[in-house]
Amino acid sequence: MTASPDPAILPRRRPTGSTRQGFRFAGQLFVAPLAIIVIVLFLVPLGILFFMATQDWPLLGKPTPSGLDNFTAIADNQLFLGAISFTLIYTALTTILIFGVSFVLVAISNTERRGAKFYRTAFFLPYVVGTASAALIWLAAVNDSNGIANAVLQAVGLTDGPFGFLDTGEKALLTTLTLVVWKFIGFQVIVLLVGLQSVPVELYEAARMDGARTWQRLRYITLPFLRPTLGLLFILSITGSLLAFDQFQVLTKGGPDRSTITLVMAIYDTAFREFSLGKAAALSVVLLLALVLLNGFQMFVLRRKEDS
Repeated sequence: MTASPDPAILPRRRPTGSTRQGFRFAGQLFVAPLAIIVIVLFLVPLGILFFMATQDWPLLGKPTPSGLDNFTAIADNQLFLGAISFTLIYTALTTILIFGVSFVLVAISNTERRGAKFYRTAFFLPYVVGTASAALIWLAAVNDSNGIANAVLQAVGLTDGPFGFLDTGEKALLTTLTLVVWKFIGFQVIVLLVGLQSVPVELYEAARMDGARTWQRLRYITLPFLRPTLGLLFILSITGSLLAFDQFQVLTKGGPDRSTITLVMAIYDTAFREFSLGKAAALSVVLLLALVLLNGFQMFVLRRKEDS
């Protein structure tokens, strides 16, 4: 009786052309749902946006072709130009404050001592609240009539009357910055904590044995390992700040004296207060292209640093 050959030593058959086509078709079926979602929810609206940007399209009327007139009119749009400078200032301040405060909170909560989990949960809880809801909470706390913030300031003797958190552009910006830091700091802290946990403990122990100081361990171990995480948080912070809308719409409504109007608020006002959908679409295209170029530049710099 002859022994059957061992399957392990049999030569493997290469897939035929029909088999490869079957695999390819199966792969396309798996990708098809995601492709349909991208086409319906991204590419089609993007095409409609570019079409609207080339039309004179009133909110309650029929569109007529206008070519590039909506784009050339941006240079005379004082509302949008003023929103650019304010949004850039807001973006810079928000990014600096969130990163600075998050580093302090990470140092507090990055420990195994009792109470560390409580701090992490407390830091993250405000992030669960929606931005508009958080702005409403803040508005109730800082209003001049019965806000708890004014009551506290008067109780400790810092003010004799309402502080006027939203009376001037500087106060309104400071109040909104406080809200944003309180709202989004938890996400930043959690992501940084996850990044720190990926750093091998052996590296810190070896550095201590070699006599490395705290700032040297931070510079040569912690920051290099956290570079991808910091880059991601930096991109998210800048992009989110440039697209700020809810907090200002609820808290300040662009005031006082239109001093706190962001880019998205300017687009909103152009569409639904000036009733010009075409001009608003052109402004949206400009903002979209700016975000694509900015994020592309940031990704290029981050990859270049990682390669070096």
